[in-house]
Amino acid sequence: MHNRLKPLLLKNTGALQRLLCFFQGGIDVEYTVQGLSSLAGVSTRTLRYYDEIGLLKPAKINSSGYRIYGAAEVDRLQQILFYRELGVQLDKIKEIITSPSFDRITALREHREKLLEKRKQLDLLIENVEKTIALTEGKIKMSDREKFEGFKRKLIDENEKKYGKEIREKYGEDAVNNSNKKFLNMTQEQYEEFEKLSAEMLDTLKAAFATGDPAGELAQKAADLHRQWLCYTWDTYSKEAHAGLAQMYVYDERFRSYYDKEQSGLAEFLRDAILVYTGMK
Repeated sequence: MHNRLKPLLLKNTGALQRLLCFFQGGIDVEYTVQGLSSLAGVSTRTLRYYDEIGLLKPAKINSSGYRIYGAAEVDRLQQILFYRELGVQLDKIKEIITSPSFDRITALREHREKLLEKRKQLDLLIENVEKTIALTEGKIKMSDREKFEGFKRKLIDENEKKYGKEIREKYGEDAVNNSNKKFLNMTQEQYEEFEKLSAEMLDTLKAAFATGDPAGELAQKAADLHRQWLCYTWDTYSKEAHAGLAQMYVYDERFRSYYDKEQSGLAEFLRDAILVYTGMK
């Protein structure tokens, strides 16, 4: 990052939005924790934590005991914030940027592609909202197909607001984006099958719950129906991901309440049935 003094205004959210890439080649600028915190828009506590876990070490400690950061550390912080914005967990970020094969230019190009993909999704949602406003005001007419496309985008938008952060951290940016893309490409007939399968799975699950046996025939049928239902939106299926999602159904109150509103303890029963189904129990 040695054509520095061209500020890079990142049209993103949070700390990444405020990080400006300074320093022209040959100009040696140093920052304390407070100074870097102010530059990047992240808390001093966050910077100290990054130091503790070995993610972002200062260039040196001065005679007064202050952490001092230079150009290389600003570069590294920028990369960290790029990955955080894309939902990558800290341990994975550390693994990526400390790898001997890490290439900053390649990483920046990958970031750019992913951000462009996010912008494309947002543009589609904005376009649909604008169309819906115009339709409501009687300015335009929308076909049933357009309404259905808008409905799917609305569901994705709502899901992102409720669960986006958690599922992106757990499964990764690419997996979630591919899942959203698959859902958007779903035909109305496929969506009706998707909804029918969901209802069948829930009815089977409630009947299985009455038996009290998550390893029983009914419970395993419910787990298999759940797998089929997931495959309508998941780009690829794995037993590990299926089991991980089942665990989330129990540990995350928002997921848990979805099933437990039907029957108290249903989320935990589904989790146990899926763990048996996937061989994880």
